Amino acid sequence: MRYAAWMTEVDSSFVPLAERTAFLVAQLGFHIGFGFTDALAPVGIGPRHYGMLRQLHARDGQTQQQLGDTLRIHRNVMVGLVDDLEKRGLVERRRHPSDRRAYAVHLLPAAHELLARIEPIVRELDAGLLEPLDADEQAALRKLLEKLAVGAGLIPGVHPGLTRGMGPTC
Repeated sequence: MRYAAWMTEVDSSFVPLAERTAFLVAQLGFHIGFGFTDALAPVGIGPRHYGMLRQLHARDGQTQQQLGDTLRIHRNVMVGLVDDLEKRGLVERRRHPSDRRAYAVHLLPAAHELLARIEPIVRELDAGLLEPLDADEQAALRKLLEKLAVGAGLIPGVHPGLTRGMGPTC
């Protein structure tokens, strides 16, 4: 078969990337991830820090092991993240009340203040992304995305980039 004829045959079987759901979701995810990283930069933290602070905000006093298990972060990476947040005055380690070998990680007042400063940033990012959609479309999109996330085996509220080191994670 000649190249020109083969290309015509191949081209007609390829769907444009802009019509591929996986591509569109990946494209948006990449765009949103870097936008989120840029939005957090002025407050001095990255998505990994934010994810850990939010996890502690939901359930303060978790051990590093519990945090690592929940966020699916390797213990060595977890130690580094907690060290960094501790140096910034956002968390502190305390002896675990029932396990002397373990340390519980607790949010400090500065972390609560920081999370309060970040919340409007997150709301603004959501609003900007969803602006082209009406309220019903926004609700439908959220439900469909939640369904896809569950189908993919993702943990609600935990970004897989925390463990894989992909994209904007610092």
